[in-house]
Amino acid sequence: MPTLNIVLVEPEIPQNTGNISRTCACTGARLHLVGPMGFTIDDAKLKRAGLDYWPLLDVTYYDDLAAFFARNAGPFFYFTTKGTHVYSDVTYPDGAYLLFGKETAGLPEDLLRPHPERCVRLPMLDNDAARSLNLSNTVAVGVYEVLRQWGFPALRTQGHLRRP
Repeated sequence: MPTLNIVLVEPEIPQNTGNISRTCACTGARLHLVGPMGFTIDDAKLKRAGLDYWPLLDVTYYDDLAAFFARNAGPFFYFTTKGTHVYSDVTYPDGAYLLFGKETAGLPEDLLRPHPERCVRLPMLDNDAARSLNLSNTVAVGVYEVLRQWGFPALRTQGHLRRP
C-alpha cells in the first residue's frame, strides 16, 4: 500500500488534532506532529476527539520543523490559503507529505516562498470574514483527494446494510 503522510505543524486545538488522528487511523495515513503544540499529547480533549482510535495510529513527534525536515525527505505539499494551485489539480506521489499549519496562522511564509509550485489551496469564497476552513476538515479533504487519485488502496469501498 502506498504511504501518505499528514504533517501538523504547531497544532493549537486538541479537538482538531484528535479528529485528524481519527482520519489517519481510518485511512492508514501516517501522522506527524511538529511542535511546539498548544496542548499536551495526553490532553483529555485530544483523546476524546480521537476516541479509541489512538492505538491504530502510526504517529511520530518532532520538537520543531528543523527536526522534522532532518528526518524526512518529501515530496512535500503545503496546504495554505496562500497557495496558487488547487489541491485537486496536483498529482500526489507515493510517500507524499501533506503539511498543514497551526489554526491561527497557517504555515510560515518562509517555508512557502521557496516552494510556490507545491503550495496548494482549497477553493473558497473571496471573503475576509471567512478566512479559512477548519483544519480537520481541510486535512480530510486533502487525504481523500490523494486516496481517490490512488484508487483508495487497501480501503473498503463498499458497505452493507444489516437485515431487518
